[in-house]
Amino acid sequence: MSIAVCPGSFDPITLGHLDIVRRAARLFDVVVVGVARNASKSALLTPQERVDLVRAALAEDPELEAVRVEEVTGLLVDFCRQTGATAVVKGLRGGADFDAEHPMALMNRHLSGVETIYLPAEQRYAHVASSLVKDIARHGGPIDDLVPRGAAEAVRAAVAHRA
Repeated sequence: MSIAVCPGSFDPITLGHLDIVRRAARLFDVVVVGVARNASKSALLTPQERVDLVRAALAEDPELEAVRVEEVTGLLVDFCRQTGATAVVKGLRGGADFDAEHPMALMNRHLSGVETIYLPAEQRYAHVASSLVKDIARHGGPIDDLVPRGAAEAVRAAVAHRA
């Protein structure tokens, strides 16, 4: 059985993230979405809020109902060992994403042998990034067509709470 992890901070989950998870689910027997904490980023949503939003988004798509969602509390390679994953699936929007992801992929392979599979973003999502979604929301802009249902409300509420 082939198992892959789709990791990310998902702060918030976007339609681009869902597209990558959907495509990974077609390639692997089991897909686990690993909701991670990124120490270099200041999260808007709590880890539990992010896990809940990912689960809610997956529940809306019958193609994704078998995908599991778990929080990653340590190193990704340890999470991969715990889940039995032999691959990490990452989406790439462009060259800058590759430049950021490639050293991590090499280190993950060095530490554990886990391989990273890159999936190019669908063109319609290539401009969508969680950081941009948060910035648009902070300025009162529309984000409903960038994130799954429920995520927009959660982001707007979190932004309002921090204001």
